[in-house]
Amino acid sequence: MKFDLNEEQSDIRNMVRRFTEQAVTPYASTWDEEYYFPREVYSRMAELGLMGMTTPEDYGGNMLSRLSGAMVYEELAKGEMATAVGLSVHNMVTGTIARFGQEEQRQRWVTRLASGTLLAAFSLSEAEAGSDAASLQCRAARRDDHYIINGNKMWVTNGGEADIYLLIARTALGRGAAGISCFVVEKGTPGFTFGKTERKMGLHSSPTRALVFEDCAIPVTHRLGEEGQGFKIALSSLDGGRVNIGAIAVGVAQAAFETACNYAREREQFNKPIGAFQAVQFMLADMATHIEAARLLVYEAAYKLDQGQPASPYASMAKCFATDMAMEVTTNAVQVLGGAGYVRDYPVERYMRDIKVAQIFEGSNQIQRLVIARALLGDLR
Repeated sequence: MKFDLNEEQSDIRNMVRRFTEQAVTPYASTWDEEYYFPREVYSRMAELGLMGMTTPEDYGGNMLSRLSGAMVYEELAKGEMATAVGLSVHNMVTGTIARFGQEEQRQRWVTRLASGTLLAAFSLSEAEAGSDAASLQCRAARRDDHYIINGNKMWVTNGGEADIYLLIARTALGRGAAGISCFVVEKGTPGFTFGKTERKMGLHSSPTRALVFEDCAIPVTHRLGEEGQGFKIALSSLDGGRVNIGAIAVGVAQAAFETACNYAREREQFNKPIGAFQAVQFMLADMATHIEAARLLVYEAAYKLDQGQPASPYASMAKCFATDMAMEVTTNAVQVLGGAGYVRDYPVERYMRDIKVAQIFEGSNQIQRLVIARALLGDLR
C-alpha cells in the first residue's frame, strides 16, 4: 500500500483545506449558536465541484475516488461537522440517482444536483424503523400512473432545506425488505410537508426534520428502479456513507486535538505550560495515536471501495472505530482545556456535542459490530 498522496489528491486536500479555513471555520460557532443553515456555502462548494463528487462527468460531476472524497470530508469537518454531514448526504443521493436512475431522471435531477442548483436529502428511518430499517411502514400505493404516499419519516438531514428527497417506502403490504421501493419526491409536492425542526444536542446548523406525507401523489416516473428494489438501492450506499462518516470523525478529532495541543503549550500552571506535565502529555500522545490509526483505517476502507474489493466489514470498522475514537478525543480535549473547554469561548465543547451523533447515525456502532462479527463468523442465527 502506498501512503503518499498523489498530486491530484494533494491538490484536492489543499483546496478544501483553504476553502474551509476561509469560508467555514470562522463562522462555525455563529452558525451553531443561531441554528443557521448556510445554504450559500453549498453554492460555493458547488463551484469547487464538491456537490457532484459521486456524479459522472456527463452529468456535471467529477466522480472522485472514495479516497479523495474521504479527504474532502475530513478537511471540511475540521471546520464544521454539520456542513460536512450535509454534503455527504447530498452526494449520496446524487450518486444513487446517477447509478439507478433512468436517463430522463438523470437529466432532470442529477445535473442540477451536481451544479448545486438543487440540494438533496435521504429518508429511510421512521419512528418504529431505525436499526430495523426493513420494518418501515410509510406506504406508496400504485394508482394508475401515480403513487399515493402516506406516512411519516424521521431524522432527515437537510430536512426542509433540501429540494429533492430520496424516499424509501413500502409498495407491498407486510414487513421485510421485499416490498420496499425507492422514489424521488420534490419539495412543494402537494401532500408533502415537514415536521418541526429538531432541537438537537449538536449539529445545530444541520436541520433535522420529519417528513409528513398525506395522500401525496407522485408520478410513476419518480420511482427509482423497479418495485421491490428500494431496500437494495438504500443499502447500496451504506458502505460509502460509513466511510464518509469515519472521515468526518477523523476531521473533528483532528480539530479538537490541535486545539488541545495549542492550549497545552500556552496555558501555564505551577510556573510552566500544562503541556510540560506528563499527565497531559500522555493524553495528547494517545489522542494523536488513535487519530492516526482511525485515519489509516478509513483510508483503507475507501481504497477497497475504489478497487472494487469486498469492503463492507472494513467500512463498518472504519465508521465504528473512528467515531468511538472521536468521541473519546473530543471529550479529552475538553478535559485538557478544563473549565475553558466547557464554555463556548473555545470550540472543543461544540466538537464533543457534534460528534456524539456519529456513533448513532449511518447505522449505530452496535449495528456496525454486528456487521463485522457476521463477516468474521458468518450468520449464526
